[in-house]
Amino acid sequence: MPLTRDFKETVKARAASDPAFRAALLSEAVELLLADDVAAGRNVLRDYINATMGFEDLAAKIGKPVKSVMRMFGPNGNPTAQNLFAVISQLQKATGVSLAVRAA
Repeated sequence: MPLTRDFKETVKARAASDPAFRAALLSEAVELLLADDVAAGRNVLRDYINATMGFEDLAAKIGKPVKSVMRMFGPNGNPTAQNLFAVISQLQKATGVSLAVRAA
């Protein structure tokens, strides 16, 4: 189900003004990926990218064509581990969110 423009704008506005929301959104995306819910994790990462730095800026930072990066997080996307970690690293730098992994 595609997101409406109102929803996207609401998420973008909230992400811009609320650092805790940004941190929770990125954390949720990575937790979903680690829990093997890859499709949901990609969807949340796509929302996070759209709400923060955007695909054009992200693609430039990781040295990939913007269409390739958009495909990685589309419905049939399958980013390599190298690309996925490059994206997560750039998102952390660009948004000031720092994630840490710990054993539970």
